[in-house]
Amino acid sequence: MSDGSFGGFVARAAAEGELVVQPRMGLGDPAAMRAGLAAVRGSGVRAVGTITLDSFTRVGDHDAVRAALAAGDALNGYPIVAYPPGTTREVLRGLAGDAFPVQVRHGSARPQDIVVALLEAGLHATEGGPLSYCLPYSRVPVAEAVRAWAESCLLLAELRDRGGEPHLESFGGCMMGQLCPPGLLVAISVLEGVFFRRHGLGSMSLSYAQQTHPGQDAEAVRALRVLAAEHLSDVDWHVVLYTYMGVFPRTRRGASALLEQAAELAVRTGAERLIVKTTAEAHRIPTVAENVAALRAASAAAARAEPGGPVEDTGVLAEARAIVEAVLDLAPDPGVALVRAVERGYLDVPYCLHPDNAGRTRAVVDRTGRLRWSRTGSLPLAGLVEATTGAEITSTELLRSLSHVERTFDDAALDRVGAHPVGSG
Repeated sequence: MSDGSFGGFVARAAAEGELVVQPRMGLGDPAAMRAGLAAVRGSGVRAVGTITLDSFTRVGDHDAVRAALAAGDALNGYPIVAYPPGTTREVLRGLAGDAFPVQVRHGSARPQDIVVALLEAGLHATEGGPLSYCLPYSRVPVAEAVRAWAESCLLLAELRDRGGEPHLESFGGCMMGQLCPPGLLVAISVLEGVFFRRHGLGSMSLSYAQQTHPGQDAEAVRALRVLAAEHLSDVDWHVVLYTYMGVFPRTRRGASALLEQAAELAVRTGAERLIVKTTAEAHRIPTVAENVAALRAASAAAARAEPGGPVEDTGVLAEARAIVEAVLDLAPDPGVALVRAVERGYLDVPYCLHPDNAGRTRAVVDRTGRLRWSRTGSLPLAGLVEATTGAEITSTELLRSLSHVERTFDDAALDRVGAHPVGSG
């Protein structure tokens, strides 16, 4: 791994005891995108930059992007395919480099054009995966997404022949953002890592999104690290933790407390990188200044946190290991195994409406705040999981689970003197 790689930057920070923080930021205008990256680089914390792409580019509708640009319409992200490579190089000039790597984030099930564009612009880090950017975000058949991501991995891997080290982050630990039990999140992240390695990548990150219970989350990140060490011992990898991806607290104090808990979780579990969210998250797209403030708050919380500590074993590792091993047993080629696993319901994401997803699993937040299976469908978890109920989850119970984190942190915030909702003055 070259010192100038994305993975190398994170590894150096970890060796120096610092958590790398990262925003989710994308701006359609090149000058605005450059200013946003400059603000992140100048934030005074150990950060990497993000170029998040617009929704038209994500689905490959480049004609719509060009029409929007011609009409002067605002885009909800940076259209890297529509701009000439020189435009993006100018956005990055003097900013991106060994001291400030930049990652492209997009959400595409068929990302080949995006990968070509980012490589032509001199970038080498992106994220996604054949399941994690297919099931939640598209109606593209899983088999087609697997083929597209295999091609994309090979495009990235060609950079290694020219002396570079591409980096790919699995989004597998963030499926649907919420109400997917940790064992499945961990398994999908590891399986996508195995897929990336099979297609020539030697530097990757494995994701996990903060869920509903800090103890369960610590157990999940530990499980992710254990399985990564078992299945990916011959590649460079690190863990990236996402601040909660579901319904966010509406109060400033609640949102800040949730972000601080994510930073503490990252330090406690040895996660090397944290994707932040802001106090404006429940209300609107955050400004650049709000993103920078969140980076600084997360970095400060991480500096106060203590690593290590006891982690309870409630079976997350056993669940994740059972799923990973059952899927990999389906075929020698991990891409074929992923397709067969979805077909057989071995990988079945709760509340996911993708046509290929079996849709026979359900989960709920229990009274202790932990995320539990209520229906396991055909998941290979026999003897490991006892579903909490065979009955359908009611709409009231589903809404209670979806709003659990928001209510928990907002209620705590409103119990404190001076707490107030964002935007109320």
